[in-house]
Order: sequence, then C-alpha cells, then structure tokens
Amino acid sequence: MITIVRRLLFFTALIAIWEIIYKLDVFGTRMFPSPLLSFVELYKGFFETGILTVALTTSLGRIGLGFALAVIIGSILGIILATSKIADETLGSLVVALQSVPSIVWLPLALVMFQGGTTAILFVIVLGGTWPMTMNVRMGIKNVQPLLIRAARTMGYKGYELIWKVMIPASIPSALTGVRLSWAFGWRALMAAELLGRGGLGRTLLDARDFFNMELVIAIMIIIAVIGLIVEYCIFNPIERKVLSRWGYAK
Repeated sequence: MITIVRRLLFFTALIAIWEIIYKLDVFGTRMFPSPLLSFVELYKGFFETGILTVALTTSLGRIGLGFALAVIIGSILGIILATSKIADETLGSLVVALQSVPSIVWLPLALVMFQGGTTAILFVIVLGGTWPMTMNVRMGIKNVQPLLIRAARTMGYKGYELIWKVMIPASIPSALTGVRLSWAFGWRALMAAELLGRGGLGRTLLDARDFFNMELVIAIMIIIAVIGLIVEYCIFNPIERKVLSRWGYAK
C-alpha cells in the first residue's frame, strides 16, 4: 500500500510539473498541450470517437500474436543452442549478431517481402522479441548447477529426459527474464512498425502528428506507457514472485 501511495504521489507531482511547464509556455502551448487537454483527448478517443479503442485493440492483437511466436521460437532456439555445441558455435554466432540489429531496420525488408500490412508488422515484432528470449533460455540452461546435473544422472536421468525434466525446469527464472525482455522489445518494435503500417497506436500517433493534434499525440504516448506499466506490475511481477518463491530465490 505504501508503494502504491508513493507512486501516486510521484505521478501526481509529474502532472503538476507538466502543468507548470504548460502555464509558463516554455515550449509553446500548441507544441506542449496541458495535461487536462490530453486527458480530454483520451476520453474522446475511447468514449466518443472510438479511434483509440480501435487502435488499441489492433495493437494488442498484433503484440499478442507476435509476442507468443517470439517466445515459442526463442525458447526452441535457446534450447537447441544450449544443448548442441555445433549449433551454438554456428547458429549461436548468428543470433548474437542479429540481436544487435534494431527491429526498425527490418521494416523496409518486411514491407518488400510481405507488401506491408499486418504480416510485415508481425515479422518485425517476432524478430524484435525472439533474440532476447533465445539468449536468456540458452544462458539459463547453460548455467544450471553442475551438481544438480550430476545428481540427476545418478538417479538415471540422461539424454532428452535430463534436458526436459531437469535442465529446462532449472532454467525457468532465466527464461522469465527472457519473456520480459521479449515483451519489451516486441512492444517497441510494434510501435515502430506501425508508424509505417496501417492501423494501431503507432499509425494513429503518426496521423495525429500530421494533423498537428498534439493532444492526441501525448494521449497515445500515455496509453503506450500505461500498457507497459500494467504488463510489468500486474503480469510479470506477480509471476516473478511466484517463480522466485518456487525456486527458493525469494527474499
């Protein structure tokens, strides 16, 4: 409860500072609208015009599918890299190289390959989220305590049984970090891809800028940030606490 109160006070202070900057006309009232106007635009977008409702629904559908694919593909790749030395030395080096490539760089290629549309956006999301998931699953399996593996082998576990029943379960905390990073990179990739795509929060943001509707621009930025907070504190944090408690890492 104390943490919630502190956060509420902090964000209230930020809004107050925002209002002061608006009143002082530091950046120009048209370029930097007031909090009230931005929140009014939020209300209109959801409850009057419905433009933000449609955009948010579209974006959430895309990130849901893209994120799921990234986690599945990344987990499979991570397991392969962690259990095969040849794959780690060859495919692993490619994964290391690709994870340094910003997601937005793939967008021109995606537009050419898939002629734009949702498929191109999903392609960018998957590429953005797959590599961090891959690397964290790989490191999680490779960092399983050797004593645990030796103990499992003395109990008769070997081959795929050792991997599925011992190494993968022991790497869950690291995989959870990969899931969190996969979401973060995928969400950013989605916003970038939608700037050049159709529909969604990213495209609506670009359209609002073109019509110089800065209130809507800031309203969409608030939505993007709030979605990030909701996913982090309402989904990942509770899961993380349960996993750490289950694995004996809870404080």
